[in-house]
Parts: sequence; C-alpha cells; structure tokens
Amino acid sequence: MKDIMLFRPMQKADVSRVAELERICFRSPWSEQSLAGELKNRIAHYRVGILQESIQAYAGMWVLYDEAHITNVAVAPEYRRMGYGRALMLEMFRTAILYGAGSMTLEVREGNLGAQALYQGLGFEKAGRRKRYYTDTGEDAFIMWNRDIQKSAAEFNITIQGGQL
Repeated sequence: MKDIMLFRPMQKADVSRVAELERICFRSPWSEQSLAGELKNRIAHYRVGILQESIQAYAGMWVLYDEAHITNVAVAPEYRRMGYGRALMLEMFRTAILYGAGSMTLEVREGNLGAQALYQGLGFEKAGRRKRYYTDTGEDAFIMWNRDIQKSAAEFNITIQGGQL
C-alpha cells in the first residue's frame, strides 16, 4: 500500500460513487436504488474506503445475531493487489465485532482465485458450494466461513474500540 486508506460508514451522498464502483467491478452490479435501500436496512453495515479524497473501495455486510454475511466487496481496479482489499476486509472484521458478530461468511466466484486467496489469508475456509449461484455466467460460488473473527482480528492486531460507527 502506498497511501493509507481511510474508512467510514457509507452515506447517502456516497451511493452514486459506490454504484459506479459496482458497475466497474462486477458483471451483475447492484443498482443505485438497491445500495440506497441498504442505508435503511437495520442489519446492513457498509463501509467506504477513501484514498486521495475519493471513494476507491467499499464493502457491505448484514449482521444478524452473531453472524456477519459479506454482501459486497469492491476495490477500484487501479488499486487492486496493493493491500487495500485486505485492509477493507480487516475493517469489516472490526465493524462486525462491534455489532456483535463472532463469525463471518461470504460467497466468492469459483474462478476468482485472487479473492479466494485473500479470504483464505484472513482465516476463511471453504465450507460449501452454491451451484450456478452467479446468474450472469452460471458460475458456482464457494461458501467461505471465518468461524472466529475475534481470533483473526487479534492475529492482525485490529484495535476494537466501542463508539460510534
């Protein structure tokens, strides 16, 4: 990483840029309307990553009881493979723990080896497969779990402090 990415909660004013990142990064992007709806979803928690005063990454999750389910992770193409995806996921660990989650799950494309390596390096393990999960290509998804995000947070020296998110 060259510059430090700063994180904060996604706000209404961020939705158009986040939707733009969705269109750049994914074959089946979430709509601006869907992303705006997440701001009203009481179990949804979205964080944006800012570099040089511009949103260059974001991630979202739903926290229900003691589980966090990652819904979206995106890093602008020009900032990939620089450690920002890892930093973003560590921020999601921190946020999930603050909201009471002890474990985290996500789906990842079978062919997305880079993302799989990132998640495995953060303590996720493959726990299943969703056949033809991605409707745009019919590709399968691996279901991955990190069953103890507090342990992973400690391993990565993530500071967990109470307070406003």
